[in-house]
Amino acid sequence: MTLCVDIRHRQGDFRIEASFTGSGRLTALFGPSGSGKSSLINLIAGLIRPDQGRIEVDGKVLVDTKAGVFLPRHKRRIGMVFQDARLFPHMNVRSNLLYGRWFTPPAERYLDMDAIVDLLGIGALLERKPALLSGGEKQRVAIGRALLSSPRLLLMDEPLASLDEARKAEILPYIERLRDQMKIPIVYVSHSVAEVARLASDVVVLAQGKVTASGPVSDILQRLDLLPAGERGEGGALIETVVLRHDDTFSMTVLGSGAGEIRVPRIDIPVDQRVRLRIRARDVMIATERPNGLSALNILPGKVAAITHGAGAESEVRIDCNGVPVMSRITEQSRQALGLEPGQQVFAVVKTVSFDETSTGMGVGEVSA
Repeated sequence: MTLCVDIRHRQGDFRIEASFTGSGRLTALFGPSGSGKSSLINLIAGLIRPDQGRIEVDGKVLVDTKAGVFLPRHKRRIGMVFQDARLFPHMNVRSNLLYGRWFTPPAERYLDMDAIVDLLGIGALLERKPALLSGGEKQRVAIGRALLSSPRLLLMDEPLASLDEARKAEILPYIERLRDQMKIPIVYVSHSVAEVARLASDVVVLAQGKVTASGPVSDILQRLDLLPAGERGEGGALIETVVLRHDDTFSMTVLGSGAGEIRVPRIDIPVDQRVRLRIRARDVMIATERPNGLSALNILPGKVAAITHGAGAESEVRIDCNGVPVMSRITEQSRQALGLEPGQQVFAVVKTVSFDETSTGMGVGEVSA
């Protein structure tokens, strides 16, 4: 799927000027509150008519102001999931799900009710009313309703924003499953680095209504300067790994990567399954000699690829660990004390306990991101 957006639009004093192409399974629109993410998704959905520009999904033109094309939203075959589930309170889950099918002609329906119920794990909920569902269950039903409209594109506008951390952890695997198994292109709005790192294949970064960067998620998250100040601590490297074994004695999982073996707290993912691992730059220490007598279990040899001097006392060091980039954010004082320079041989040191449940997720696709 290719999503091409090139639009300009003014809403009061706020102006959107966005141009990007997304070709991955899940494209994240990322930025702080007020950056224009929701406005942009409403333009794609047809809820707002742009002043100027063009929007195209997989070769189908939705908007082209020069040609006078504006496809009404009910003809765009776009499913939407919002922050709040917006379920009909008087209907049970089954009726809410089936409501999504009414807007699609029978000949164009390509998704089966039973398959969606199984995908989202909501079979036990079908006779319940929304008032009896948890926040995570409501969102799964809302996703199912959107899918049963057999959409060409699924738009998700911060679907986890209203959920607590436990409910977010509950629903993230279902979104990964949707991304990997249904092969429906997704545009996902978020201001959370952890969500974007776990779910996205591509990222479009927005600030004040403009696209400041776009590209593969692994490239974008290494650019700490692109992240909102409050989220820079969550940025770093995304590494493709595979589960080598589980260490039940110490409740750990050993992951294999091009950089070497990496130990993380035990994850419930089968051996040989590929896993996307996020290593936050703030969690990476640097040693100029292989450490001895150290509690940290992950010691990855590499060489300094680049050094960027950040704001204030910080410096960002990119380390090439056998072709795998690892980011480290340290003080400029530490950089000078170690005498770090590009090309220097070093060791990236990461504590196992620095990884949490937001650090690991299934890779994009059946076996790879």
